[in-house]
Amino acid sequence: MMRLPTLTALEHLAFVAAGLLTYVVVTRVRRQRRHPYAALAWVMSIAAFPYLGLPIFLIFGTRKQIRPATPRQPAPAGPWAALAPLWATRLLAALGVAGARPQAAVRFFDDGEAALAELLRVIASARQTVDVCTYVLADDEVGAAVAAALAERARAGVRVRLLVDAIGSLKVRHSHDRLLKSVGVQVRLFMPALFNPRRGRANLRNHRKFTLADGQRVWAGGRNLANEYFIGQVGEPPWLDLSFSADGALAAQARALFEGDWRTAHGVRRAPRETYAARADEPPPAPQDPLGGPAAPVDPVPTTAQPPGPGPSHALAQWVPSGPDFHEDTLHALLVSAAFHAEQRLLLATPYFVPDEGLLEALVLAARRGVDVLLLLPAASNHRLADWARGRPVRALLEAGARVRLLPRMLHAKAAVVDGQLALCGSANLDSRSLFINYEAQAAFYGQAEIDWLADWFARLADTGTPASAEPPSWLGDMGEGVVATVAFQL
Repeated sequence: MMRLPTLTALEHLAFVAAGLLTYVVVTRVRRQRRHPYAALAWVMSIAAFPYLGLPIFLIFGTRKQIRPATPRQPAPAGPWAALAPLWATRLLAALGVAGARPQAAVRFFDDGEAALAELLRVIASARQTVDVCTYVLADDEVGAAVAAALAERARAGVRVRLLVDAIGSLKVRHSHDRLLKSVGVQVRLFMPALFNPRRGRANLRNHRKFTLADGQRVWAGGRNLANEYFIGQVGEPPWLDLSFSADGALAAQARALFEGDWRTAHGVRRAPRETYAARADEPPPAPQDPLGGPAAPVDPVPTTAQPPGPGPSHALAQWVPSGPDFHEDTLHALLVSAAFHAEQRLLLATPYFVPDEGLLEALVLAARRGVDVLLLLPAASNHRLADWARGRPVRALLEAGARVRLLPRMLHAKAAVVDGQLALCGSANLDSRSLFINYEAQAAFYGQAEIDWLADWFARLADTGTPASAEPPSWLGDMGEGVVATVAFQL
């Protein structure tokens, strides 16, 4: 019978000390700024269970993959610079984000069927390339429709690339392989669950969701490619969500993001993200017909979507990416800054509300100084632990005078409106995992038409919700919320 090795108390303490020293070295040398709850959880795990906690930390603990600071971009300039608030554009330029640019057209979709029709239209319009980045590609009607559309473009000679998160599509990630690979679609999984040092940390998930056609048109938002986001499950309505499409510079910026993510999924950990802004400002290639020569114009597929947005002089927008591939936490910085700059209203929608203390304090202070802070949440989300963890921050907002509305249906949209200056729509939830760990991307819109559309959407949904309660929980419930809060950064 094999005997397990035994350690003396002194040897055990030495191992614990070595584990804690490893944590300090990894987090400080690599400048891995952490939420206090996250730091406390890691330290407690390594101290209490060093033989398990230390290996888990080495596998999952790294939060950033790019060490040098992202080069700051030039201050906003040009005829459209005055259309966007300087506090936002200057901040994003300082954090290395590619600047805001006018768009040829912007369309929003709160209806799932219209959003799906627009997605299929964008794919069908491609004559040179189709690039898809998604967290989930499901084995259902929507997943099959998207896979069929991609296969059709591949058969027509279009280069098609599909990037799917390995964890997000863990149960269904091979469902469409036979069809897609048989016609030449390139498929990559982002950071497989089994640890591979060449690909980074298994805990770093790609939560970005967008589809590109020829680097000139982009469809994006909060929807994964599954039934519940578009047409609903059997006997259930679809989730409340948002998508948008844009023609112009947003597509070029999304293309720069996709190229970096595609390399990372292949195992190139040190993707040259310091050149992201430069690549994002490159003009997209002119589409070419697979048989040679310029591509013929594509007639749009009729949809029930909203009409196109305003012209190029007003539809000003930019991507605000965040994640391990950027030195700073750009989305978190923008949201905190927005809370301090808001003067009239701050409208927020998210399925999971588990903010860090800095963001929560900024929102509370905004409400206390009279800003109309409105937060939309689902009454019951698809993650019960996240619902439990949101209790304390929701009560803090209510006590400060904010409005919190609980919607009867599952809300999956991630959006914000700041006064009449800025609107956000994309993939990032208001939780620490999205803001500090995941690869995320929100689009910032500065045009009045886009801001007004999203503000009206907030107003319509708020009328269907019920006010959240500020009543404190029982002492047992309060203890449970405290325990969940210690691991909230992973929710």
